[in-house]
Amino acid sequence: MSSLRMSSLRMASLRVPRTSRLLPAVRSASSRAGSAPLLRTRGYVDGRWLSAPTAFPVADPATGEEVARVADCGPAEAKLAVDAASKAFRSWKQTTAKGRSLLLRKWFDLVMLHRDELAELITSESGKPMRESLGEVVYGASFLDWFSEEARRVYGDIVPSPARDRKLLVLKQPVGVASIITPWNFPSAMIARKVGAALAAGCTVVVKPAEDTPLSALALAQLAEQAGIPAGVFNVVPCSRENTPSVGEVLCTDPLVAKISFTGSTATGKLLLKMAADTVKRTSMELGGHAPFIVFDSADVDKAVGGAMASKFRNTGQTCVCSNRFLVQSRIYDGFMEKLGRAMEAELRLGHGSDPESTLGPLINAGAAEKVANQVTDAVSRGAQVLRGGRRLGGSFMEPTLLADVTTDMLCMKEETFGPLLPVLRFNTEEEALAIANASNAGLAGYFYSQDMSQIWRVAEALELGIVGVNEGVVSTAEAPFGGVKQSGLGREGSKYGIQDYLEVKYMCLGGLRP
Repeated sequence: MSSLRMSSLRMASLRVPRTSRLLPAVRSASSRAGSAPLLRTRGYVDGRWLSAPTAFPVADPATGEEVARVADCGPAEAKLAVDAASKAFRSWKQTTAKGRSLLLRKWFDLVMLHRDELAELITSESGKPMRESLGEVVYGASFLDWFSEEARRVYGDIVPSPARDRKLLVLKQPVGVASIITPWNFPSAMIARKVGAALAAGCTVVVKPAEDTPLSALALAQLAEQAGIPAGVFNVVPCSRENTPSVGEVLCTDPLVAKISFTGSTATGKLLLKMAADTVKRTSMELGGHAPFIVFDSADVDKAVGGAMASKFRNTGQTCVCSNRFLVQSRIYDGFMEKLGRAMEAELRLGHGSDPESTLGPLINAGAAEKVANQVTDAVSRGAQVLRGGRRLGGSFMEPTLLADVTTDMLCMKEETFGPLLPVLRFNTEEEALAIANASNAGLAGYFYSQDMSQIWRVAEALELGIVGVNEGVVSTAEAPFGGVKQSGLGREGSKYGIQDYLEVKYMCLGGLRP
């Protein structure tokens, strides 16, 4: 390790404009396309744009500058949205599967047509680099595409009857109104992943986007309207942090709501589950992660380094499936660290998301940056070495940071980071690595690198996770199920399984038949 010395990354200087350069482009691009502007600031309920008594600011995380003021919906507006969705459900559930499929496909086509403007909105409100925002739009759209096809594949069953005068049938029917509560880190994709499945199944929805990033949700509402999705089927109620508890209570307790789908922290998920209990609502919970990333002696080290970069620094480390705990076997530890440090030096550029040279943007707010800085301070106080980065910069920027000599008693190994901190622990045996990896209440995603086929099967089956990447650092796709075990959640999103959480199974016994 002697050749690895603490150093700063050769990052692009923080070329941060004082005001956003992106939102005027959204307006002009929509105008050129001959469609309504995608920058919307009012709620969307029952096919109408809804004002609220007050508005709350949406800020550019890179500058702190206000980019828009959005209607601050409260419990009254949330109730209007639930009532509208309930009324629309009566007709939407009767729409043929083919009809729902065609509308979802048209929505997909419009999202792809406007992907540049949608990406600019994402960067303005979340701070992520434009290339990542574009990737998010395409990823989110893939769920509208996928579920447009799955709408036509909701099959029931005919069960062999024990009696000749009866026929036994299993029907699949939509659960009803679904409350969709989404996070700020993927403000477009998380809505598409949930709503695509809900609408395909025949459900109607009320979306409450994160208070930091409501503009993407409202833009999707504009495109849903253009696609011809009927009034009341897709509703959006943005609100401030102050109004979130009261709006959330309506969405989680109203008897007209049959289903809650939430992506966010485990602590918040537990509160929503308690609120849903009184009316026994169906729930899907995609909660916190604490992903291990294990590199065994047999691994291709170069590929493992590439996987570590991809799984850690996507969206500046702000994803629930980001690797948080890096475990590297002793024999290859020094070589891995050397190559990883060089990769960080060469590939990572910190700056405003609109700068084409930026590969990392700001964290969502100053508090998020402070959390990462505190984890670094804690680790150093317990004996870790900072090999790259380590500094808290201005605003909500944090240098991407590489730590060596990490131990399990450090905060970064105990709690989810949600930032660009890469702590690496040395281990000796497979059993040791598995024990550390599984010693968490979270069980969302994890990754490991090995070229030993027997080891691959052993470790993949032994890891207590809902998602396992083997020799691969990026695993999410519309075709595969997404979800966790333990306290990382309930249910699955995406794939052929994703639509099942929006369907009830009804058994029908048809008797009195003549044998």
